[in-house]
Amino acid sequence: MATSAVSANKAELLAIADAVAKEKLIDRAIVIEAMEDAIQRAAKARYGAENDIRAKIDTSAGDVRLWRVVEVVEEVDNYFTQVNVGEAQKLQAGAVVGDYIVDPLPNIEFGRIAAQAAKQVIFQKVRDAERERQHEEFKDRAGEIIVGTVKSVEFGHIVVNLGRAEGVIRRDQQIPREVLRKDDRVRAIILKVVRENRGPQIFLSRAHPDFMKKLFAQEVPEIYDGIIEIKAAARDPGSRAKIGVISRDSSIDPVGACVGMKGSRVQAVVQELQGEKIDIIPWSPDNATFVVNALQPAQVARVMIDEDEDRIEVVVPDDQLSLAIGRRGQNVRLASQLTGKAIDILTEADASEKRQKEFVQNSELFQNELDVDETLAQLLVAEGFSSLEEVAYVEIEELAGIEGLDEEVAGELQSRATEALERQEQANRDARTELGVEDAIGEMPYITEAMMVTLGKAGIKTLDDLADLATDELVEKKRIEPRRRKEGAPAPKPDKGGILSEYGLSTEQGNEIIMTARQAAGWFDDEPVAAEAEGTEA
Repeated sequence: MATSAVSANKAELLAIADAVAKEKLIDRAIVIEAMEDAIQRAAKARYGAENDIRAKIDTSAGDVRLWRVVEVVEEVDNYFTQVNVGEAQKLQAGAVVGDYIVDPLPNIEFGRIAAQAAKQVIFQKVRDAERERQHEEFKDRAGEIIVGTVKSVEFGHIVVNLGRAEGVIRRDQQIPREVLRKDDRVRAIILKVVRENRGPQIFLSRAHPDFMKKLFAQEVPEIYDGIIEIKAAARDPGSRAKIGVISRDSSIDPVGACVGMKGSRVQAVVQELQGEKIDIIPWSPDNATFVVNALQPAQVARVMIDEDEDRIEVVVPDDQLSLAIGRRGQNVRLASQLTGKAIDILTEADASEKRQKEFVQNSELFQNELDVDETLAQLLVAEGFSSLEEVAYVEIEELAGIEGLDEEVAGELQSRATEALERQEQANRDARTELGVEDAIGEMPYITEAMMVTLGKAGIKTLDDLADLATDELVEKKRIEPRRRKEGAPAPKPDKGGILSEYGLSTEQGNEIIMTARQAAGWFDDEPVAAEAEGTEA
């Protein structure tokens, strides 16, 4: 009976392997290997774990072979893995010392415990293979739209059945107020695939701007073919969105192509996004033009760009202020995301007040520092001069070309501006000395006396203090956030950014300053010594 039971099990092995491989969509050879591993473990439990036991399943007949591998030696030290020459030649004629031979073993009967252990081994191997297959299938599909069925909603996160795997739409990646229930079909974009011990985690999104881009690519053949390109996109999921489009063919209107006949193309996208209103605007490489387009439907009077601060100041007529800002600041916020720059919305009255204030401040600066009368100071400001550096280092012909000035007066103005800058430099030098900032910091690239004062006020007084900073702590610019002026509203707390953010240093320059400081402070000189000390101690 025992023999017939074993024979029946043998006959079923291949059928089981085929069924599991088909169900889990993995290679049949992986299932066979898992079975061999399970049989091998059961045999070790039966004959002793010290033995080097191997198992092999005949993939054509389903027969199972078991054997023990032993080494031929002159004198046996380990009876589990070694055999003397005499015994070896009984197993294999001509065996000599140093050979490895096989000692056939009879098949075993699986008891309840052994069968359960074998089952666990097979399940684990198959599960691992299935996870690897899922990861290989999805790892390169980030950015692709996929269709699935809602399996469950857990703690606000939606688990989606993708057929061969499961994905999750986290709460922050869902469209607000959209209700998805079990068994609903849903489209989403694959954000990323992360390999984890419990299997690949496939993160999906319906709120990401790229999801909207991909939907347009499906609805607008010109985008799919590359004739029209979506250069920028911004979304307030479920409410409103903006996309900037450009055509590579001058005969094709990019906005009209995306809208479609009677709005058919854009409406298909709107319906998928639960009624999200989409503004389609022409993209322009000119920042000012693009900002004007991005703020539609509001009309813009003037645009002023501050390249150093990555901010754009937009002046609108008084009756266009609320339209430019939008409900709860939505319009200016989306325009800011679209352009990648902070946008300040000002009315004509606000802009006039600001210009007047700057005019007075700069005039007073020139009066005090250049020792000139109010008329001449105002003339310089009116001609576009706003700092002592501009007066000191501009070509003298440009100063002399101002109506009412000649080369003699221009030369005197430049001389006074240079003296004023030197006074400021000396004042900064005295201030940083009083703060206790080391002279060595001034030897770092790009560092000025004014910067040293700022560093000293922030508590950075030695090379080690400077070297200990991260680049973003030193030069990170202020966060780019849209804002507006509202009469009577309290001013928001300023985002200070890095310690030297006001000086316009780049990230590369910040890196160079910190690395030079670390080198000057001897940080890198200690590394070989430390390594040598560790080697000696070891």
